[in-house]
Amino acid sequence: MNSLVTGRVAEIRTRLLSLVDELPEGSMLPPERDLAQRWGVARMTLRRAMGELVEDGFLVKRQGSGTYTTRPKIARRLVMASFTEEMQRRGLTATSRTIELRRRRADHQLSRTLRIPAGDLVLSIVRLRLADGIPMALERTSIPDRYVPGLTLDDLAGSLYDVLAGRYGVDLVAGQSTLEAAMPDARSAVLLEIPETQPCLARHGISLDARGRVLEHAFALYRGDRFSMTIDLHRPRAVAEPSLRQSG
Repeated sequence: MNSLVTGRVAEIRTRLLSLVDELPEGSMLPPERDLAQRWGVARMTLRRAMGELVEDGFLVKRQGSGTYTTRPKIARRLVMASFTEEMQRRGLTATSRTIELRRRRADHQLSRTLRIPAGDLVLSIVRLRLADGIPMALERTSIPDRYVPGLTLDDLAGSLYDVLAGRYGVDLVAGQSTLEAAMPDARSAVLLEIPETQPCLARHGISLDARGRVLEHAFALYRGDRFSMTIDLHRPRAVAEPSLRQSG
């Protein structure tokens, strides 16, 4: 593709992005023929620009139907970072809506997970996490109450990890997570503003502090139409077996 064509594609891409911003999400674009005539561009050039926006997640093509506006998924890395930190890295404003905050006694299963005696008080938190005002995830967190005495509703507007570090001197340094596909139940679907038929990503696991204590057991349900998960993989180095030397 020569520089002239490349520049023309970039120009049409910019015009398409402006059109996407003007239209409600899920709107069908005008036919290619109409757009090409409106902007005085070859349909091949228009298709290249549209193809780039499809790859970037701003448009979606539906066979036999047309091209529709959408929004790119937010990629979240599976690292020890809060939802707030992840959204800030992507230039989005993270907010939270606390659905539930209560203290309850740990049953045998939860006590084993949190490594505390059965019957100990556990703080249960359910929060709806939003990015730029759009519901993105529903989080359910259980924390031994002894580690966060006095934690209240007012502490949960932002990053829980910041509260743990700032008020309680606790830094989460490690954890274990399991990621799987899941369907939302009726209540979760209403809170996330999605249909019950919308596939989601479910992540559950534990987080540990520097002393090896289990600070939280968390379950998060992410909108499948808004989220993707990025996992950094590293191939383990082969460990050479020590050679056996025969002593004389």
